[in-house]
Amino acid sequence: MDAQLRELIPFLRDRNVQARALALEHLVQHTLQGSPHRNIFFAGLGGGGLQKPKENNVVKDLKILCRDQLNVAHDAFRALVNLSDSPLLISPLSEISFINFLVSYIINPQSILADLASMLLSNLTASSTACSILLSLKISVIPDSRLPNGVYTVDSRSASCPDPVPYPSAEPIQVPALPLLVDAFVQGATIGDIQDLSKRKRKGELHFLANVFANLTVSPIGRNYFLSPQPFNVFKPDAELTYPLGRIVAFTEHRDKIRRGGVASSIKNCAFLATGHKAILSPESDNISVGQSTITAPGIDALPYLLLPLAGPEEFDFDDQEKLLEPLQFLPSTKQREEDPTIRLTHIETLILLCHTRWGRDYLRNHGVYQIIRVTHEHESIDKVSEHIERLVQLIQGDEPNQPLLEGEDITTLEVDESQIERPSYFAPVTGVGSALSNLSTQSQGGGAQKASVGDEDEDDKIEEI
Repeated sequence: MDAQLRELIPFLRDRNVQARALALEHLVQHTLQGSPHRNIFFAGLGGGGLQKPKENNVVKDLKILCRDQLNVAHDAFRALVNLSDSPLLISPLSEISFINFLVSYIINPQSILADLASMLLSNLTASSTACSILLSLKISVIPDSRLPNGVYTVDSRSASCPDPVPYPSAEPIQVPALPLLVDAFVQGATIGDIQDLSKRKRKGELHFLANVFANLTVSPIGRNYFLSPQPFNVFKPDAELTYPLGRIVAFTEHRDKIRRGGVASSIKNCAFLATGHKAILSPESDNISVGQSTITAPGIDALPYLLLPLAGPEEFDFDDQEKLLEPLQFLPSTKQREEDPTIRLTHIETLILLCHTRWGRDYLRNHGVYQIIRVTHEHESIDKVSEHIERLVQLIQGDEPNQPLLEGEDITTLEVDESQIERPSYFAPVTGVGSALSNLSTQSQGGGAQKASVGDEDEDDKIEEI
């Protein structure tokens, strides 16, 4: 069977699109993890010592076919998503030129297969190599007010993402890719109710970009980006500044589990930066800087978005009600808690990390955290989550040293047992992608990426103080 499948590989380069489509249709079903013939896609890959890892013809062909006609590109993306769980493909798929295409394609609102591309980018950023490239990546764009997002990404050009007509007349400019990815992620959150792709301003929902952001914030450089004031509009450097993390925190109660989980992990990863706690918790009415920086931006106000998934419909007495933040007061009788225990645990771990600073502990005490998690604990059925809630209560309700918090003293620390908190870790690659083009708008809701555990590497796993 291996020999028969290998005979199909040369047809991936056939001039006839039907021949390419038929060959790929037969090959893609063998890219799934556990397939007995999956090894044919890894033949010739690898390297050792000073030798650069090689790229075989089939991987090179699949990367090219991602730009092909819709049905061919669909299967090419599927194949790479399924194969990208292997370390052997990290190097060939993490080439700057290919990541540049993926990112440009995802940002373009007319890209029909943007959800598959974001799944692939999520898998690739489970490696620090792709994360490093993405954090410094600049892409070619042409500002164009006719387009839904106001910009045309030059390198997104492909058969499933045609050029705008007429083609923009301005000269391309280089801009950082991450701000545009965040923009695309925010825009994709509200289009799921429109089933007709032709009526959508953006074709993809891009839920898997949440995993990308979670993977980026595993590293200190990624955390620093999401907790550094950036222009709201990348094309207007003098525009108002905002924290990138503040643009995604609102999705902790989004209906899509992938988006909720990735955002929850991003917030938790950023909470490992102790000097960012004041920016994470402060309301938008306060302008806050991080660390020794003098540049300020409105606070992220993340606490309501951490507590709402943990809150239910229970009523509080008047005294407790007054202690709650406004978004948590008088919740409707239909309010439900986060159904996924892993996401609930992530939010509790984030609150524990925010207790690492004296300022953070005081803020949590004064804004009704205990009142919410006390009731949450009563309804929690998972022992591990309950244990973390109990630890959080000890930190919030425990006695502080007699030493008062001085004005401007933001990072007075408390000994926190970090060994009981899952450290920042990359999301494990997602495989087993569906094949029907008609299901593109819902594929991102079926995967449920799980976190991969990583060993002790360096200071990335520790609370950071500056």
